Amino acid sequence: MTIQTEVQRRQPDFDPDDFRMTIGEHLEELRRRLILALVGFVAVFFTCFAFGEPVMSWFCKPLISALQKYEINPQIYFTQVADPFMTFLEICVITAASVAAPWMVWQLWQFVAAGLYPRERKVVTKYVPLSLTLLITGMVFVYWLVLPWTLQFFLAFSISIPLPSNYSPDAHVATTQPTTIPVLEGDPAHPVNGQIWINHLDGRLKMLIGDKVRVLAFGPQNLTAPMITLPDYIDLVVSMLLTFGLSFQLPLVIVAIVAAGLVERSTLKKWRRYVYFAMSILAAMIAPEVVTAMVALMLPLCVLYELGIWLSRNKETAGEESR
Repeated sequence: MTIQTEVQRRQPDFDPDDFRMTIGEHLEELRRRLILALVGFVAVFFTCFAFGEPVMSWFCKPLISALQKYEINPQIYFTQVADPFMTFLEICVITAASVAAPWMVWQLWQFVAAGLYPRERKVVTKYVPLSLTLLITGMVFVYWLVLPWTLQFFLAFSISIPLPSNYSPDAHVATTQPTTIPVLEGDPAHPVNGQIWINHLDGRLKMLIGDKVRVLAFGPQNLTAPMITLPDYIDLVVSMLLTFGLSFQLPLVIVAIVAAGLVERSTLKKWRRYVYFAMSILAAMIAPEVVTAMVALMLPLCVLYELGIWLSRNKETAGEESR
């Protein structure tokens, strides 16, 4: 058995037939790659844990912006004592996995590539950047468009339900001494105990009690008022990020099935209308709890389907030649 160096195995013309490893050597190589991947993940996790507060604020920013837009108290609640800390750990794990993903995938690739032929490695390295680009595009699409749209849609609907009342909402009572609360562009420089004010910049009603500034909750005047909990909101954000990130891999799936000869490209074009209908059902199954997410997912899937057909234009011929 010829032992090859790491540099030799990375050569583009490396043929795995010239390099044979025992099962023990394969397991040892796998163990080393897993340890390196885990070390990278742990390092990023502790970094996120040390500086996790800005990351948590970044996750919550779309909800806070939506609450401020409709002049609702911009705070997120929790019902269990450990909810904030456990949610903080969840965010750190998710962020660490996302940031360290390229490093972990690279370690996995180094293990797998040693057993692939040059042509097979070329195919993988050609489409991995596109896969990462589609994944990031899906997540950015959620954070900047779908999530704000979803939050604003449901908040606007919920606060518009009128409150049943025995008097007319337009009824007015004459007063001689109206009570007013000052609206400030920030907090006062030297507030006194018991002073109350509205911070217009962050949309909060505040009061100084002792030496602590307290925030007074307020909501809409209609029937329903939102009380969104932190774990539920983070679960919604994470599920939408994963759903859209993975769904945006559709073009690569189409390229793979065409290259494998499972479906012809002409068939995909011919059955386009039926595929669109099937994707609308698939979007409803993937995002059943959020109607806006379902609609927002269905439209990109149609575009990605066309992109997959376009990318597969040369793969059908290549698959036939390889067979």
